[in-house]
Parts: sequence; structure tokens; C-alpha cells
Amino acid sequence: MTPLRLWNTATRQKELFEPRPGKPVTLYVCGPTVYGRAHIGNARAAVVFDLLFRLLRHLYGPERVKYARNFTDIDDKIMARAVEENVAPAVIAARYEAAYREDMAALGCLEPSFTPRATEHIEGPHGMIAMIAALLAKGVAYAADGHVLFEVAKFAGYGRLSRRSMDEMVAGARVEVAPYKRGPADFVLWKPSAPDQPGWDSPWGRGRPGWHIECSAMIRAVLGEETIDIHGGGLDLVFPHHENELAQSCCAHDGAPLARIWMHNGFLQMGETKMSKSLGNIVTPRELLDAGWPGEAIRLALLSAHYRQPLMWTDRLLEQAKAQLDRLYRAGGDRGGTPPALLDDLNTPEALAALPSGGAVLGLLGAADWFTAGVEAMRVEDELARYREARAARDWARADAIREALIAEGIQLEVAKDGSVKWRKV
Repeated sequence: MTPLRLWNTATRQKELFEPRPGKPVTLYVCGPTVYGRAHIGNARAAVVFDLLFRLLRHLYGPERVKYARNFTDIDDKIMARAVEENVAPAVIAARYEAAYREDMAALGCLEPSFTPRATEHIEGPHGMIAMIAALLAKGVAYAADGHVLFEVAKFAGYGRLSRRSMDEMVAGARVEVAPYKRGPADFVLWKPSAPDQPGWDSPWGRGRPGWHIECSAMIRAVLGEETIDIHGGGLDLVFPHHENELAQSCCAHDGAPLARIWMHNGFLQMGETKMSKSLGNIVTPRELLDAGWPGEAIRLALLSAHYRQPLMWTDRLLEQAKAQLDRLYRAGGDRGGTPPALLDDLNTPEALAALPSGGAVLGLLGAADWFTAGVEAMRVEDELARYREARAARDWARADAIREALIAEGIQLEVAKDGSVKWRKV
């Protein structure tokens, strides 16, 4: 069998992937901060790593693959949204977690093996407070002014993942200047909470975790490994988030690497710039779904470029994806198999060219109602019966009128050579 090779951000090369003997295959992907609807750029990461999840399950068996994608449900943006709406932060987080699950399911994403919430892993033996305490005990973190910070100068490998100099990292992180910091790149592990903010009791006072410590603790808690097989996320997370995760996990676990392979998907662009909520140039999967685009067409559009490359998002891209799926469903749908191109670092452009083979692994061509979804099937069948009767009676005018009325509703009739009639949505 052709081996699976994956691009490792840490080494900047494709590497052979093989499961460790007697170990599960472990995959962790940084999920959303739930303060609003995910945009289509966020959805690209979900779809890309869902494809990897499906491929790993196909290669090694569903029972062996453990995939975790977290929800950050404690964050300043969540709290700000809660203040705007005069509700508890948990209300905001629950609302947009449910929306994310609904939207990603509509794009054909399987539910991960684990979907941990940050607030569920602050306390406990493998929680964030315990990991922060371990980092303090090892001398790589320090407490100051109600905060606990990781001391970057104590970790010699800092910067190796992103391959940036210290000056570049300090500038790129847009670090907060604070008198309690020993070094400008030192990052927060714990910070104090005001009385009206969510907080947890800790040895350093009532407070809440910094962003970076969340994933390190959840990886250890839900996947049960100090070193996992694959860690994924968007390209924008390489620095500082993943660089910081790597540093704190490696120090907490006596030098054990956090992941064997680091994978990152490229940006989705709207026009000439990266799609971003802060820039206001976003479109959400929910907007596209509500506009009538099938989730499978959105998924195909997101997979149309190689995951590591940028993807320009346009209406034309969606139109092409929908037309391709129409052709493939007419040809009979999925024929099974695994496109070999997927084993070459998820080469979806080549794999899509090989369709309809391998549709299931790609999360495509599984809809039995592709041409009829969203249509009142019983009413159309009644009209189709009237159409057949008119044709049988050679009442061509009535038959044409029925056909034209259905076309106006987006229903296309197809008459085979043997006289049988089928319909589909167009």
C-alpha cells in the first residue's frame, strides 16, 4: 500500500506517517473561540482536518483514531459580547458552540472523538492549574502581580516551530508591555479576574487561564498522551499560539515533544486579503447555506485547492463545485476506493480529479437526495404523474405546460429513450 506522507511544519518537509506500535492514532486541532458565527475561513480548517480524520480512520480503523477539537469558551471576546447582550458569558458560549456544531455538520464534518471545553479543564489532575503549578515548580514560569507567566528565556527551543528570531517574535506577537514581565516575549498562563468576570480559585488568586495553556492541558487530559501524533490548525496559529503550546508542554513533560507532526492549512482570501472578522471581509457558512448553497458544494469548494495553499473565495468557485457535483451524481455517485493522491499530503486537487472514486473518504457523493433536497417530493411526484398521463394521452400542450411550470420552480424533467421520466432539482 502507498504510505501516508504528511508535511510537517516543524521540519518543513513531507514525512512518512506510521502509527506508533500499540498506540492510538491521536489528532488534535485548535477549535473556535465561541463568541460569534464561524466564517468560511474558519470552516476551511474544520473541513481539512475532517478529511484527515476520515483518511486516518480508513487507513487504520475507526476504533484506533482519536480526534480532539476544542471549544475555547472562556475569553475576553466572549465576555465583551455577554456585556453587550446583558447575559452570562456561558450563554454566549453555548449559543455559538451549538451554531458551530450545526454549521460544520452541514459541511459534512464528522463529530470528533472529543470536543473538550476549556472551562471543563481548568481544575483537576491534568487541568490547567496543575500544569501551571508544574511549570512554576520546574522554574520556567513565575508569578507576578496576580499573574503567572512563562519565561521564554528558560526554553532554548523557543522559535523553532515558526523559525523566527526573538525580535521578530516580539514584534509579531504584539506583546503587552507590563512592568511585571521579566522579558517582553513572556506570555500569560494565568491572569486575575475582576469580581464581575468568570474566575476560578487558584494558588495565585481568583482568575482565569491564558489562551495558550488551554490546548496543552486539554491535549494531555482528553488524548492521554504527552506526545500526540498530529497537531493541526490554521497557518495563523503557528505563532504565537502553537509556538507557546510547544514550549510549555515540552517543559511540563520533561522534554517530551508535544506532537510528532505539525500541520497547518493556508489562509482563505476574500479579494486580496486574508478573510478576517477584524477586517470585516467575511462570509459565514450559515449565510451560504441560507442562500441555498448545498453544504456539500461548500465542502468541495473548500477542498478544491491544496490545504497548504491560499484559497481565493468567490461565487464562481461555488458555482463550479455545484456543477461538478451535479455531473458526478448523474454519473452514479461514489464508486468507493481511496484516491492515492490523498496519501501524498492530502493532495485534494488530484484526488478530486479522480472522482467519483473515493468520494466517501473526501466526505462527498453520499447524498441520496442530491437532486431532490429541499423539494416537496410528494407534490412533484403528483405533478409527474399528471405529466405522464398527458404524454400517454398525447396531450402535448398539457404536458408542456406541466413541464414549464416545474422548470419555473427549479425542477427539471428528464425523459429516457424508453419513455420513463425522472426529475431533479436544478
